[in-house]
Amino acid sequence: MKIAFAAPSLPTAGAAVVFAYEDRALSPTAQRLDKTTGGGLTRAMKASRFKGKRGEALEVLAPGGLDLSRVLLIGLGKPKALDTLAAEATGGTIVARLGLSGEEAVTVLLDAAEGSALTLGETAARIAYGALLRSYRFDKYHTKKKPEDKPSLAKVTIAVAGEAAARKAFAPLEKIADGVFFTRDLVTEPANIIYPETLAKQAKTLEKLGVEVEILGEAQMRKLGMGALLGVGQGSERESQLVVMQWKGGKAKEAPVAFVGKGVTFDTGGISIKPAGGMEEMKWDMGGSGTVIGLMKALAGRKAKVNAVGVVGLVENMPSGTAQRPGDVVTSMSGQTIEVLNTDAEGRLVLSDALWYTQGRFKPKFMVDLATLTGAIIVALGHEYAGLFSNNDELADKLTAAGKATGEGVWRLPLGDAYDKQINSDIADMQNIGADRAGGSITAAQFLQRFVNGLPWAHLDIAGTAWTKKDQPTAPKGGTGWGVRLLDRLVADNYEGK
Repeated sequence: MKIAFAAPSLPTAGAAVVFAYEDRALSPTAQRLDKTTGGGLTRAMKASRFKGKRGEALEVLAPGGLDLSRVLLIGLGKPKALDTLAAEATGGTIVARLGLSGEEAVTVLLDAAEGSALTLGETAARIAYGALLRSYRFDKYHTKKKPEDKPSLAKVTIAVAGEAAARKAFAPLEKIADGVFFTRDLVTEPANIIYPETLAKQAKTLEKLGVEVEILGEAQMRKLGMGALLGVGQGSERESQLVVMQWKGGKAKEAPVAFVGKGVTFDTGGISIKPAGGMEEMKWDMGGSGTVIGLMKALAGRKAKVNAVGVVGLVENMPSGTAQRPGDVVTSMSGQTIEVLNTDAEGRLVLSDALWYTQGRFKPKFMVDLATLTGAIIVALGHEYAGLFSNNDELADKLTAAGKATGEGVWRLPLGDAYDKQINSDIADMQNIGADRAGGSITAAQFLQRFVNGLPWAHLDIAGTAWTKKDQPTAPKGGTGWGVRLLDRLVADNYEGK
């Protein structure tokens, strides 16, 4: 979808969007349109349940007195409550309502919201950002879709005073959206298309943006002693990979920030095989790696003034004659031994070696790992928050703030010795699951903490947020790209140029 900004003017064709506040208070531009239509908008509001509350929408088709196909009236609620998330959701509403309407272009007639903390330019940029995010589609495998089922809306123009300021504010947001879309694409692709080697090749495309990309194969990882990661992939014909991405936008000798992602491109559960029902969804068990790759694209795309490292461990967890067995003991890169009691608790094995490698090679300021790690986190938090675990209060607070700012919320859960003891093994340094099912997300995080070597670290369990089965304000159902905006904001607010 094309996004444009223009000086305020009434379009002579197509669709227009205007706004109302609570109690049906029309914006100045909406008032002018209302007069032109002989009170058409006012009559339409009275004939409906539209009150101008946030998120409400009302369409007026072929309004009299105007050469427009339709006017879409959107509620903004209370002007003082108009913040970035509300503006983005408004953009998403525009696309959700008009995307399949047959309209090819829409002009959004934006006035300043009196009392809003946002400038007019910021409001325009955020509406455009929300519209762009909501416009995402993954239709590459549809061959017989009817024309009326295909999106028609190709261009959104924001008509606003001071359009240059809006255009400037939107520029970095557009690059973040590129990263979100890249993540959504990677997570949505089927496992016969995206597997360790091809996902590594996708990460390699970031070199055109200035990201340095290294790909380690199994022979290199074996020399490094990555027995935990390699054990997960040994049942698959697909070779496991470790991808290292570096964006060097900060000072030459400044320690980087680091992000580590779980990339299980398909998870059958291995010998501890999953039930057949719903197993097709396990193509998105590489969601953590997808987020890290998309984040690196976003940072490089907007030329972030930071040194950042992204490391993703890519494996396919399959049952076969060579697959890892329950009861096997593997030796991780750290030298610690792990008794594998359940081969479906594989993501933590992948991350253990990736985390140890990252902290040892790069000595970063902190590490944040992301993984669709446990079903238990969905039981605890549903699909509204990702689980946050951390050994560092300052880092946890920064992530929480970034989550609130972007709408990608995190909820901190505890770590502690009592949980840690549950993963002690009788025959090895640790086992890969707890003594029972209680606190499953926590014992998984405790396992990971044994591989961070005291470095400030946070673990984000995104099993409930990486994929959605229903449309969200700025994301259609499917892969959400969750975490790209959150981590970009973490970097922008705390680490750029510092």
